[in-house]
Amino acid sequence: MFLKSLSLLNYKNFDSKSLEFDAKINCFVGANGIGKTNILDAIYHLSFGKSYFNPIASQNIKHGEDFFVLDAMYSKDNREEKIIVSLKKGQKKIIKRNSKIYERFSDHIGFLPLVIISPADRDLIIEGSDTRRKFIDGVIAQGDNIYLEKLLKYNKVLAQRNALLKYFALNHTFNKDTLDIYDEQLSVLGHYIFEKRHAFLDVFIPIFKSRYKVISNNNETVNLQYKSDLFNTNLKELLALSINKDKAIQHTSVGIHKDDLSFQIEDYPIKKFGSQGQQKSFLIALKLAQFDFIKQQSGANPILLLDDVFDKLDEQRVAQIITLVDAENFGQIFISDTHQERTEAAVKSVHQSYKIFNLVNTEGS
Repeated sequence: MFLKSLSLLNYKNFDSKSLEFDAKINCFVGANGIGKTNILDAIYHLSFGKSYFNPIASQNIKHGEDFFVLDAMYSKDNREEKIIVSLKKGQKKIIKRNSKIYERFSDHIGFLPLVIISPADRDLIIEGSDTRRKFIDGVIAQGDNIYLEKLLKYNKVLAQRNALLKYFALNHTFNKDTLDIYDEQLSVLGHYIFEKRHAFLDVFIPIFKSRYKVISNNNETVNLQYKSDLFNTNLKELLALSINKDKAIQHTSVGIHKDDLSFQIEDYPIKKFGSQGQQKSFLIALKLAQFDFIKQQSGANPILLLDDVFDKLDEQRVAQIITLVDAENFGQIFISDTHQERTEAAVKSVHQSYKIFNLVNTEGS
């Protein structure tokens, strides 16, 4: 699978831009702020129906305009696939595959597998557990639509239970039978999601450790540890035990929506004890393991986006990534960088076909 062409209309800082890509390596070079990352984000948007960097959909429309359109042609399984993502202010976003509108965005997830490595990935280390849960769920969901459906349903029931708790507090009332209906649904869905996450990490963690070993030249020991309330007690019991607390705080305090992933180096939290270089290597290993896992599950090479990695990593780590790309059967890769010479020297060493796009002026181009 690879992306053949892309047209952007009123997307972020672009009024209009059309590009045709190499099946292997494509590089966007130019000064900061010229739109390199925005093109990568457009490619991400086509796979996931949303931006990687800005989840508020309307803010991806170019200033002063009322809509955006992303129009792309892919080659997949020896046939062409036309994907269009569009949004008009005040209306719902539309995703089309070969002129047919998706009724549910979740049906599109996993159709165009993709992995992005970006400086924004540092949020996985510095932000709260929600960011790390989204990472786990995002990797699993690319190859498992049923998991995504169960997760969406869990979140919907959770929102309904929280609304009920607020209603109880506001009206000084309580109805255990109504609450039990939600607890039963959360318990069944939560158990399924917990088991899927647990099984996923059993497979994923060894892949991640192997990737880190190569990137760091085997210098440190790293680990991922899954933390969940459900390791000790089933969710129905947890919900019953926490009811007085939940009534007081007016939301659900236990469940798989509280799960976390602990990032460790030499058995210590990498957030506190890892150097900048170690943290960067950790995140790249995490994303390359994501690539490996999705490839194993789907049987296809995901598209790989490398956003500004040359500026953020030392030469040794960049060399490790380039070596991996050269040695293994990666698919299509998109790279953004501020220095054309540096990028061209790196991609030439890979011995694959490539295209370099020098972005000078995005307006009207």
